[in-house]
Amino acid sequence: MSQLVTIFGGSGFVGRYIARRMAKEGWRVRVAVRNVNEAMFVRPYGVVGQVEPVFCNIRDDASVAAVTDGSDAVVNCVGVLDEVGKNTFAAVQAEGAERIARVAASLGVGRMVHVSAIGADAQAASQYSRTKAAGEAGVIQHMPGAVILRPSIIFGPEDQFFNRFAAMSRLGPILPVVGANTRFQPVFVDDVAAAAVKGVLGEAEGGIYELGGPDVNSFRELMQQMLVIIRRRRLIMNIPFWAARMMAAGFTLARALSLGLIRGPVTADQVRNLAVDNVVSAEAKGLEDLGIRPTAMEAVLPDYLWRFRPSGQYDAIKESAKNLKA
Repeated sequence: MSQLVTIFGGSGFVGRYIARRMAKEGWRVRVAVRNVNEAMFVRPYGVVGQVEPVFCNIRDDASVAAVTDGSDAVVNCVGVLDEVGKNTFAAVQAEGAERIARVAASLGVGRMVHVSAIGADAQAASQYSRTKAAGEAGVIQHMPGAVILRPSIIFGPEDQFFNRFAAMSRLGPILPVVGANTRFQPVFVDDVAAAAVKGVLGEAEGGIYELGGPDVNSFRELMQQMLVIIRRRRLIMNIPFWAARMMAAGFTLARALSLGLIRGPVTADQVRNLAVDNVVSAEAKGLEDLGIRPTAMEAVLPDYLWRFRPSGQYDAIKESAKNLKA
């Protein structure tokens, strides 16, 4: 019988790419998610019955044990960018990660891959980064041979970064950003998935790997590249951190008074995170150490950002027509 991997958050942005790759490797894939009905799209990644979504609540030991039992490896892709209800940074990124590792170790699971983030630091200003560090510590405590991946901003067709700002660019002549000079090293989602698969297959030594693409750019430069691709002219306006903190505080108050109905574009914790560069450390192991050649943004972004162009899929046709008239 083929080997089994349980992927926590396997229908999410990164998890679905890992699930697809593991199915191609011939493994059975158990996709552990909160909403099974919304994860049914992963089933065609393999032959009938090879990829199966199952319910799991990573805040509960019994739930985690139920989906981990019988697995040869586990991958944790679960994380949150904003706290909603019981899914707090601590509950998901610290306690949840530790729980998965502890349960996996108790059930004799051989390998674990944990997707963290660049900037994970117990002394960081943002709670997001502190809980990422706590999650890593919990994983290492119970699964000392685990492969821990720390990606920079991840891009790909379903990303929440370029898609979000490209959509914002359609709303007016100004594109506001917080931390325009903060540097990022965007990494392609399928490169992250390839790194995770290396860990599951035992082709990567245990330890921390920081994953970034071939280019380092400021937030402003990334937005400029995006605007060229979607063929829109916009003024990129940097919002100073002091103003962003005030704005975030106002939205936090509005969210509390509206019982969560009003959610702002940025939180105070995200503002703190945006004040720190998000690039691979010089001494860190990375994609190259895993034998993976990083994918450049320009090779991928046009494939999914075209829909934000003024005429969408017809934009290129209109340009060709203009050339014919000339």
